[in-house]
Amino acid sequence: MKEREIAMAGMTPSVQTLRAVSRTHGQAENGLPDEIEAALLTGGFDRPYAFGLAMALITRGVSLDVIGSDEIDSPEMHFTPKLRFLNLQGSRRQDATLAEKASRVLTYYVQLIRYTSTAKPKIFHILWNNKLRFFDRTVLMLYYKLCGKKIAFTAHNINAGKRDSTDSFLNRLTLRIQYGLTDHIFVHTEKMKAELIEDFGVRGGVVTVIPFGINNSVPDSALTSEQAKRRLNIKPGEKTILFFGNIGPYKGLEFLVAAFQRLVAEREEYRLIIAGKPRGGSEKYLEGIDLAISRDVDQGRIVRRIEYVPDEETELYFKAADVLVLPYTQVSQSGVLFLGYSFGLPVIATDVGCLRDDIVEGRTGFLCKPRDPHNLAKTIEVYFESDLFKNLNTRRQEIRNYAVGRHSWDVVGEVTRNAYAKLLGRIRYGTSCINSHPCVQRAGMDQ
Repeated sequence: MKEREIAMAGMTPSVQTLRAVSRTHGQAENGLPDEIEAALLTGGFDRPYAFGLAMALITRGVSLDVIGSDEIDSPEMHFTPKLRFLNLQGSRRQDATLAEKASRVLTYYVQLIRYTSTAKPKIFHILWNNKLRFFDRTVLMLYYKLCGKKIAFTAHNINAGKRDSTDSFLNRLTLRIQYGLTDHIFVHTEKMKAELIEDFGVRGGVVTVIPFGINNSVPDSALTSEQAKRRLNIKPGEKTILFFGNIGPYKGLEFLVAAFQRLVAEREEYRLIIAGKPRGGSEKYLEGIDLAISRDVDQGRIVRRIEYVPDEETELYFKAADVLVLPYTQVSQSGVLFLGYSFGLPVIATDVGCLRDDIVEGRTGFLCKPRDPHNLAKTIEVYFESDLFKNLNTRRQEIRNYAVGRHSWDVVGEVTRNAYAKLLGRIRYGTSCINSHPCVQRAGMDQ
């Protein structure tokens, strides 16, 4: 016993907690083992969501196989009890040759098919489809079903083709097949659930609305706002605006650029940071933006980093900024919004999709009209004249509390495990539901 206590004392608190909670939740009410085994199919990207969900499920006694890539990998994926990380995709470098990319994709699918044929988990939870999305939605889904798997799917976007103006009959058909073959679907808003039901004929009973979990994978060091600005050559007192994330037409970056140029034409104290990589097929879109901002970049008004920003460097941009702007033209929900909230950063967003549901005007940010540079510029001016900006140092923690209260991984983990248990035909785990969960009730701000 004494040796066991010494060994436990040498663990990090997080590992001790995970082991203790795993033991507790691994027992049913009758005292018999009730462990659930599941595989998380990550698509090889979106580490913040994969990490947050994996850790939340582990604390609820779920044993996980996480299917990922170098981008998903982290120390926690190797040292967390009851978690097995399978790096089937390896590097996803975009500068690889066409032959290297083809070999990488083929090797991944061969390994995935082989894994599926022998995998112990009965639950396959798909977070994102892979490179060959039409194949994933049809042939791969049928293969999972033939192997006896129960399929859960997180639909972060109901129909991305519609959002990106690339929709087609084949896109809608393969989506309908995937949704029809899925046993349980998770979405992040009631509007998304309604879209699933109306556009794809999905039964409401197989759809669960869950929060978009607050980012807990990006490091948050002792770096201060002043230090971050200095590292980016931004002077103290300069009003700094951040655009962060993948760059594509639906993100509306051109409208933010136009709004910014309106602002600096009158007052030179504004600065803009653009940090993120272009989405596939967005090269011409980015070329147009580069042409529009070249002079501002040369004059030091715009900090431009057009590439993937790794987790360990993300805080630099969020801490250097005074506000995050999401000028989307179409979107269902935004992970970048919650990443900003995790750093206590206010958000200015266009009133599209369900962004309105998570922005408290004057408390966590402001809303503006989509596709309207003039209105966006005015909203930015309103923000920098508001009490929210003037008291930003004290408001940051309030924003964090608000986000954690409404978008706790505790809620996501519990509801997801409940759905797994139901798919396996077991007694529903726990008694709480998403609307009565204390993490939802303690939102922290009246809307």
